[in-house]
Amino acid sequence: MDEKLIITKKSAVKGEDGYKTFSIRIKDATAIKLDRLSEKTYRSRNELINILLDWALERSQIQEPDKSL
Repeated sequence: MDEKLIITKKSAVKGEDGYKTFSIRIKDATAIKLDRLSEKTYRSRNELINILLDWALERSQIQEPDKSL
């Protein structure tokens, strides 16, 4: 699956409502990649996580276990 997610650079506009706050644990390497992407796109880590999660959720598929085993 080589489908790419295109993230456009953002201007300095902030302040949106309608979000729920919760914490997650991620690997150090993932945090570094996220910070680099944040710097390149001028988007916050939070905004990028939302973009990435929405993209992944829209493309997710549940696979039933193989019952022949």
